[in-house]
Amino acid sequence: MRRRAVAAASAATVGALLLGGCAGAGEPVVDPSTLERGDVGVQLFQLPWTAVAQECERVIGPAGYGWVLVSPAQEHIVAEPWWASYQPVSARIESRLGTRAEFAEMTARCAAAGVDVIADAVINHMSGRDQPSVGWAGSPYSHFEYPGLFDDGDFHHCGLTADDDIRDYTSREQVQSCELVNLADLDTASPHVRERIVALLTDLIDLGAAGVRIDAAKHIPADDVAAIVGALPDGTRVISEVIRSAREPIAPEEYTAFGEVFEFQYARDLWPQLESGLLADPELDGDRPAHVPSSAAVVFIDNHDTERGEADLTWRDGDAYVMAVALMLADDYGTPVVYSGYAFSDRDAGAPTDAAGRVLGTVCTGDAVGPAASGAAALEDGDRTCVHAWPQIRGMVELRRVAAGADRLPGVVAGDAFGFEREGRAVIAVNPGTEPAEIAVPTSLPDGRYCDVISGGPRIGVDGPCTGAVIEVAGGAARIALAAGATAATHRFATAP
Repeated sequence: MRRRAVAAASAATVGALLLGGCAGAGEPVVDPSTLERGDVGVQLFQLPWTAVAQECERVIGPAGYGWVLVSPAQEHIVAEPWWASYQPVSARIESRLGTRAEFAEMTARCAAAGVDVIADAVINHMSGRDQPSVGWAGSPYSHFEYPGLFDDGDFHHCGLTADDDIRDYTSREQVQSCELVNLADLDTASPHVRERIVALLTDLIDLGAAGVRIDAAKHIPADDVAAIVGALPDGTRVISEVIRSAREPIAPEEYTAFGEVFEFQYARDLWPQLESGLLADPELDGDRPAHVPSSAAVVFIDNHDTERGEADLTWRDGDAYVMAVALMLADDYGTPVVYSGYAFSDRDAGAPTDAAGRVLGTVCTGDAVGPAASGAAALEDGDRTCVHAWPQIRGMVELRRVAAGADRLPGVVAGDAFGFEREGRAVIAVNPGTEPAEIAVPTSLPDGRYCDVISGGPRIGVDGPCTGAVIEVAGGAARIALAAGATAATHRFATAP
């Protein structure tokens, strides 16, 4: 853990992160057999289609995740770094992650496991190569020429900077018409360009994708994105990547009329709050002023970009990371997505490949523990982190399903410890301090003994004694002892035998 064991959050902002509620008081407890699949997503970064299908069947589906975000499927440049996938060169669904047939098989197998596939779609730009070359599947291309798809007239030539690259992010015109690090910038206002992009996205949907992530959406005018996604089949899920910055004119709110957005500010706020030393619940009215409305927000602790840059917490932080992800999953703001990638020491390093350059299809086991067990980074470069399979995370995905629709009640503080209830359904407590703590969290859970789903993992359908800690509930309080930096949580159906 960095600095303190994850010191705690300021009174003003933890409420902003955690306070909310949906259902009315007194709603009857649900039967576990009737639980709907959860809203939690998992990003399986740079994992081949065959391995994603296995993950859906073996881990993601059984754990109750609702959707999986996969990496771009288009043919791309030939290069080793991970970002090669974000430089498309044709509309062919053929990449180092798999073939067109494998993509279709993946979506079918995931759907059979109850998991939607969201395809990462790169529609702002093409490649950043200045010299003519050949793509992964053999398609010839040059910087502004992609035979049968786009030619020079389909791209912006902004003329606002010496090399046409973005230099000033306070300029909307530069951000949305100049090149992002030399990537050939598509003129998305052009009817011809829109037609080709719609055809690409429709092809992914025809192959079974339930929706798309719009990569670099901030670099495309919101009206252009709206026109493109408006031509997609009804029911297509759209999640736009719009990185919020207080110093820039383009805001995520511009993109919420036609879908969800990734709310980057959520993760940025969480670490300073956990670090500052005081957890508390201020009263909040209405939506959180620094974030998009909950119904439009997709929230995360880290992703493939931020873990290589701004993220304060990643899988390497062990128990501190578990705490942050658990708070996100216990929250009632936004739709959470868990990030699962691979270990690296070079931020540009791609996932491990075979002799032919195809990414290896390593899969995770349902009982994966990962470095969170010891709080130490125990993985070698290229090893899959398997965060989505950690029992601590799967336990919280289960808790979120049980808590769905229940009010998030005000929290309580005991020293550095903080806890709250999702009314009648679940309880969570965290201790971001450096010393052990005990806390009594008010709850309407029935008196009894409950299994901790952090230290013991999911409990629904599991027979036998708790494999982790036991939480005692008596007299309207859940009494929880927490080691320094620890998290504990339980729910209505995690009763101890």
